Amino acid sequence: MWAGVFPAVTTKFTADDQLDHAEMERCFALQMEAGCDGLIVAGSLGEGPMLSQDEKIEVLNTARKVAGRKPVLLTVNEAGTREAAAMARRAAAAGADGLMVVPSPIYHTNPDETVAALNAVAAAGDLPVMIYSNKIAYRVDVSVDDMERLARDERFVAIKESSDDIRRSTDIINRFGDRFDLFTGVDNLAFEALSVGAIGWVAGLVVAFPKETVAIYQLMKAGRRDEALKIYRWFRPLLDLDVSTYLVQNIKLVEAMAIGTTERVRMPRQPLAGERRAMAETVVRNALANRPELPVLARAKAA
Repeated sequence: MWAGVFPAVTTKFTADDQLDHAEMERCFALQMEAGCDGLIVAGSLGEGPMLSQDEKIEVLNTARKVAGRKPVLLTVNEAGTREAAAMARRAAAAGADGLMVVPSPIYHTNPDETVAALNAVAAAGDLPVMIYSNKIAYRVDVSVDDMERLARDERFVAIKESSDDIRRSTDIINRFGDRFDLFTGVDNLAFEALSVGAIGWVAGLVVAFPKETVAIYQLMKAGRRDEALKIYRWFRPLLDLDVSTYLVQNIKLVEAMAIGTTERVRMPRQPLAGERRAMAETVVRNALANRPELPVLARAKAA
């Protein structure tokens, strides 16, 4: 059902901490123009836990306006299942094409609780669901055994695999075949995951470097592994910025330097400063100075 590069887009704010819809439209359009296959809003990178439910719907509406016929997923990452189910219902009413559902980021559920909560959210929204499995960030492992229980509900169509263990991708394919659309959700494991069978990439640094991200994905799908690997090796220092407590600030700084947008974040986050900022800026400057020439791809021509 879903495949390709799905940017986990950032949320843009004005100087007075309101949603900056005009800037989001501009930045989201860059993703579509580069050939991305969908958008995911209000995730970790989108500062979803810092947004009200009304704001999430507003961001969803902006993304749908830009994405056209391509799918837009809203991330459900509320602390309580009641609130998550309410968010799912609102997303469905607003026209979301699907949901990416995170187990409670506050309460660390056990397997029975995890499955029950995900089932409740899926039933409430009655939309296709991407299961977000990220035991590193959220301390809840949606295990392969849990996925087997969830597979009984056809609304669960995809998995964003972010366990940081590349073996998990093969475990999922071995257990389920093509029952789920398997996406990688770790930027600096993307090449490896695509090599072992992932069909999609929920990407972070794509928001600043969309053409390079799409090129890696399309080259891998075309069997042009060596060309993809060359770009990926250039990209790796940037991709490492996604795997950090400061991923939002890191990536918004990269966006500011690469596409001239704002790096405003919502408190309690603050923009990078000091040595941490200097290190990130060095990575970005080096990447921009050595940006690779991209091969011509059939899909890029059509765009």
